[in-house]
Amino acid sequence: MEFEGKVAFVTAAAGAGIGQAVARALSREGATVVMSDQHAERTAAVAADIAKETGREVVGVPLDVRDEQRIDEVIDDVVKRFGRIDVVVNNSGINQLSPLHEMPTDTWRKVLDVSLTGPFMVTRKALTHMMEQQSGAIVNMSSINGWVGTLEGESHYSAAKAGIMGLTRASAVEAAPFGVRVNAVAPGLAWNNFLAKVYPTEYMEGMVARTPLRRAGTPEDIANAVLFLASDRASFITGEVLCVSGGYYIRG
Repeated sequence: MEFEGKVAFVTAAAGAGIGQAVARALSREGATVVMSDQHAERTAAVAADIAKETGREVVGVPLDVRDEQRIDEVIDDVVKRFGRIDVVVNNSGINQLSPLHEMPTDTWRKVLDVSLTGPFMVTRKALTHMMEQQSGAIVNMSSINGWVGTLEGESHYSAAKAGIMGLTRASAVEAAPFGVRVNAVAPGLAWNNFLAKVYPTEYMEGMVARTPLRRAGTPEDIANAVLFLASDRASFITGEVLCVSGGYYIRG
């Protein structure tokens, strides 16, 4: 029960991937969890499922991370309802494959808005409360795509995830005097049913073949790293990007 008495906010947590795994793991470890996603009904259903499993309070709220006013409302409501906000996990991200020379500007902007600007706005608002309470941990979701080239058509996603790394380091420096830590996780392949709709099977097989541990990661693998960085065990770690890729990153 490492997060007993703490309040955690996780974005994009109603899907089949990392966000839900993080919300579920935080709840299992004793946190009160507020999770958000665009889909109101699915968010409420997943929150109820986690609460039933863990016996903890889990609240699901609809949120589009491109909506600045709604972000502020949701985070203010978290603090008003529970009195504090201890952990924020910026998990929002989207990818729409398009070769750079053909990419519509609207596609570029959408991916950057969801994957980088959204986390910026969530971080900005959360910091106003965390700085006041003189404590808190923010964990951003980056990707190995921020470091290495991947499929053709992911230039916008790679740019956003590299931006998350820069945002993490800069905000860590600004937040540190107030007792707030900011770190990021850079996953490799963390396979789930949603990704199967986006990437061809050959892509997954190629990633696994180049991964020294010879398997795809799971959302739970990434959640374990997020929980470590959010926990008191990482109390002297800030501004870092933890790669969780089964060794893929060392192979380039």
